[in-house]
Amino acid sequence: MTNSSSFNEFLLLAFADTREMQLLHFSLFLGIYLAALLGNGLIITAIACDHHLHTPMYFFLLNLSLLDLGSISTTLPKSMANSLWNTRAISYSGCAAQVFFFFFLFSAEYSLLTVMAYDRYVAICKPLHYGILLDSRACMKMAAAAWASGFLNALLHTANTFSIPLCQGNTVDQFFCEIPQILKRSCSESYLREVRLLVVSGCLSFGCFVFIVLSYVQIFTAVLRIPSEQGQHKAFSMCLPHLAVVSLFISTVMFAYLKPPSLSSPALDLVVAVLYSVVPPAVNPLIYSMRNKELKEALRKLFQWVQDQHQ
Repeated sequence: MTNSSSFNEFLLLAFADTREMQLLHFSLFLGIYLAALLGNGLIITAIACDHHLHTPMYFFLLNLSLLDLGSISTTLPKSMANSLWNTRAISYSGCAAQVFFFFFLFSAEYSLLTVMAYDRYVAICKPLHYGILLDSRACMKMAAAAWASGFLNALLHTANTFSIPLCQGNTVDQFFCEIPQILKRSCSESYLREVRLLVVSGCLSFGCFVFIVLSYVQIFTAVLRIPSEQGQHKAFSMCLPHLAVVSLFISTVMFAYLKPPSLSSPALDLVVAVLYSVVPPAVNPLIYSMRNKELKEALRKLFQWVQDQHQ
């Protein structure tokens, strides 16, 4: 039996064997990464600099962009570096750090999306109480709770996962380190302890999912009661970006972890992992800015300011 502590490194799954395909993978991921950095960076800057956007909705959006930047920066740079230098290795501590930060940011993002559903519910269903229920102190507490829950969740799962002895080799069948792939390398029944923890986390996640669904049932019921078509359209416009982001986030994660074992294959698992870990952080800024006039105006002012500085 080989204990996990005897491993100096893990071997990640390579996207391609040929040098040309490795460089293509590097170029593709670099483009996606730069797009995610640019999109989320612009949203963070626009919200921070424009006082008109200092509202609960945009405060939570700023936090979402920070989490997206963090999560995509946890996985892509190492994968790109491995393709560029034609290697698969990641150090033991690097793998543990990837597991921790990805789980932390991913969990915090899901909690934040739940908080954002509550924000939309109060804005549509209880507009007269919006300023009271979502004042600056309440927003800070809810955002802090989302970040803290993700941190504690990740700390617990990472410590538990890397305390389990491994004897099935050090190859990780994924392009980044994640808990299910590490558990596959375990050699004792102690991994069941982590599985039980994952089930508890899954139940809490399902509770958040039910909360989001119930919030939107009440939101759509309230919107359909609005007499004017213009009012309905405005209300739907407020909610659709968040609903689209939540749908993308949940659908990709559910397909990744709840698909039947018969559908599982290294190639499919790789594609699905890209869908839930890479695509949402890159696409979320586009979803939120596409139909948001206030955000578009803030970005226009930002571009104008940058242009003026260069003249």
